[in-house]
Amino acid sequence: MKTYQSMNRQELAEAKSELMKRYQKYKDMDLALNIARGNPSTQQLDMIMPMMDMINSGTDCRDMYGTDARNYGALLGLREAREYFGALLGTTVEETIVVGASSINFMYDCLARAMLKGVLGSEKPWGKYDKIKFICPVPGYDRHFGMCEFFGIDMIQVLTDEEGPDMDTIRKYVESDPTVKGMWCIPKFSNPLGITYSDRVVKELAALKPAAKDFRIFWDNSYMVHAIYEDVPLLNILDECKKAGNPDMVYMFGSTSKITMAGSGIGFFGASKANVDFTESQVKYETISWDKMNMLRHVRFLKSQGGVPNVMKKHAEILRPKFDAVFDTLSKELEGKGAGTWTKPKGGYFITFIANDGTATRINELVKACGVTMTGPGATHPYHNDPDDRYLRIAPSFPPVEELIPAMEVFAVCAQIATIEQLESRI
Repeated sequence: MKTYQSMNRQELAEAKSELMKRYQKYKDMDLALNIARGNPSTQQLDMIMPMMDMINSGTDCRDMYGTDARNYGALLGLREAREYFGALLGTTVEETIVVGASSINFMYDCLARAMLKGVLGSEKPWGKYDKIKFICPVPGYDRHFGMCEFFGIDMIQVLTDEEGPDMDTIRKYVESDPTVKGMWCIPKFSNPLGITYSDRVVKELAALKPAAKDFRIFWDNSYMVHAIYEDVPLLNILDECKKAGNPDMVYMFGSTSKITMAGSGIGFFGASKANVDFTESQVKYETISWDKMNMLRHVRFLKSQGGVPNVMKKHAEILRPKFDAVFDTLSKELEGKGAGTWTKPKGGYFITFIANDGTATRINELVKACGVTMTGPGATHPYHNDPDDRYLRIAPSFPPVEELIPAMEVFAVCAQIATIEQLESRI
């Protein structure tokens, strides 16, 4: 089979003609398919419904340490919950805070408090500087970039490969520029590439010598237990930071948003005890306590199910056929044609399509006109600016397989049309 790049003008025209017939056929079907966001499916959420039965009007609402979840207090979260979710992060109870429904909320809070008051070791609040900067591995998560944009933080793009972000570039900025105050990381089954940071990258991150003494790595470990095909080990960065003499450099975040219920989960935060104590000194002005009844509900449900690994196996059984459908369709339609490549993650919630340079926007236009909604081009980069216009994120989790297959067929046809159009414009 010839790649499109090896075809002459006539061959390209003939191939495009056949593709346009297929495209029109799909367009005439009035499709309404959505592969835009990594939402858990209804089937996944239904599986979690027994959690709602963990607490009723006759329930003993005290945790195993006797704290009454109905009342004020326990600013850092129920001790039982801190132990349970700290074990997922790899932190002790003294290094763990359990908070409200999402980790994103607490990331925002940490960033807002840093802008207003600084972090442990700050000479002044981050917001008092004329300009501060964050390292942003790309492709990355649009909500991280959105927070920086909201607070007026400049973003430095750093390319990511199968091992993680480019450490030479990170060292260049972090170790020479005191206005570089932080860095975003999704270290395991990352959004959107699905890669897991190598031991080398984790160790080198932990050993950074920042010019800013109050530099923080925002370690968003959202997908720490979200294996679909195979689990991949990840070094505990807090342990590595301690070994490197940087115990206060990392903030770790996790949540149950894609373990239990996305709209009513548990967020948790891990850091050195010094950072936890400092955070407590600030948070006490924000709230008296978090939703401890939800913490109690979560711990009791997860323990009743034999633990998080058992629950995640059930999620994987639902997600695996969907990822298989995407991989199979893309392979069948695009393999060897030169119309783009795609990642094959072992876990997480996303597949990244890497189009030919300059074609992602056009692919999205064609797909949208055919009734398929996906995350827009540029969402994987700061300021929605993908300089090469090539990355598109596919989220297979929410639609049923019978909707995913036609959505991916449409996508594959559009990727080929955009490729041919670009090649024709250059002949």
